[in-house]
Amino acid sequence: MAEDSFPSWKGYLRKNGSKGIRNKVLVMYTVECSSFVAKEIGSHFKHSDIDVDVVGFAGCTDNEYALRMMIALIRHPNVGAVLTVGLGCEYLQAKSLAEIALKEGKPAAWMLIQEHGGTMKTIEDGKNAVKQLHTQLERETVIVEMNLSELVIGAECGGSDYTSGLAGNVVVGRLFDLLVTSGGTAIFEEIVEAIGLKSILLARAANEEVRSALEATYDKMLDYCKSVRQYSVSPGNFAGGLTTIEEKSMGAFVKSGSKPIEGVLRVSQTPPHPGLWLLDSTPDPHFMGFGYTNPNDNEGLMDLICSGSHLVFLVTGRGTVVGSAVAPVLKITGNEKTYRKMSDDLDFCSGAALTGEKTMDTLASELLELVVQTCAGRLTQAEKLHHKEYYIPYQYQSTGTNCEG
Repeated sequence: MAEDSFPSWKGYLRKNGSKGIRNKVLVMYTVECSSFVAKEIGSHFKHSDIDVDVVGFAGCTDNEYALRMMIALIRHPNVGAVLTVGLGCEYLQAKSLAEIALKEGKPAAWMLIQEHGGTMKTIEDGKNAVKQLHTQLERETVIVEMNLSELVIGAECGGSDYTSGLAGNVVVGRLFDLLVTSGGTAIFEEIVEAIGLKSILLARAANEEVRSALEATYDKMLDYCKSVRQYSVSPGNFAGGLTTIEEKSMGAFVKSGSKPIEGVLRVSQTPPHPGLWLLDSTPDPHFMGFGYTNPNDNEGLMDLICSGSHLVFLVTGRGTVVGSAVAPVLKITGNEKTYRKMSDDLDFCSGAALTGEKTMDTLASELLELVVQTCAGRLTQAEKLHHKEYYIPYQYQSTGTNCEG
């Protein structure tokens, strides 16, 4: 596809040269003790024309993994301005995070509840700060053309059933192929849903270096699942017609499409160049006794967003209602019955592929059109309903190095 034939839309140019599809003010809390105040500040703008999201980390002790995620969200191209809210005792410091935003060229402010005189005073000051940041953002933001070659999309599954591997994930895979062919970037995760597919995974490596990285990632994942005695399969999956983790894995992996895998990313790392990338969110071996990778769908979505995804796909056969902060979520199902029951929550149905009414390629083209409309400002169902969930966990994983093809 020639670049001048790419679908285009208006994006928001950041000082570092990146472009966003939303122009958000991000309110961040640095500890659970400041979460109420931050959420109250954000909720004030729920029905206003100021696009405000709230995210934060609940822990008061140090966690480098969570800090990396917070910094990645500050730097995300969909974020135009940042307000950080702390209590004052915690390891993550509101002032330091705000200074990172300022260095990125983004309007920013910070406050500590202990210094502002408590809950009510900080909420009032926070609301005023958001208004001021938004005014500055509107005045300074440069609007530019943006197209598929500049777009990053992430994908994961949630509530899979038998249609996910036959239609939902297949159409996402076809869309990913179109995106990569157009010079864009696709990220898929859930290596824990590749069990039994090691040889298939390695065959997709762009080169031998990537093959080694994929093998190490797979082996680490399998050791991890054995050590915690859990695999990424649930009662809902069984009720939806899936019988084993291997069967679920076959359906989940197909969302990656058919293009070569360029390398493995760690959480909070961004792809060094366009193409298809695998995101590894499994904790490192010497920390395997702590926690569980991907405790819920929103943790997985935040992982993808922290790696630079402008928007994310959440493929569901059984149905899900969640959205995400920072990046829009397009929820896709291959189950027409689920779509009819939950049409207020779901954005796209690929079930016509199972009835023979439409081909996978036709559906992929329709999904691409919806993606372009979303990038141009069309609200997803989750955005309309103000579903903007998030989850930043205590977890342990080194950044390692990107493995490029």
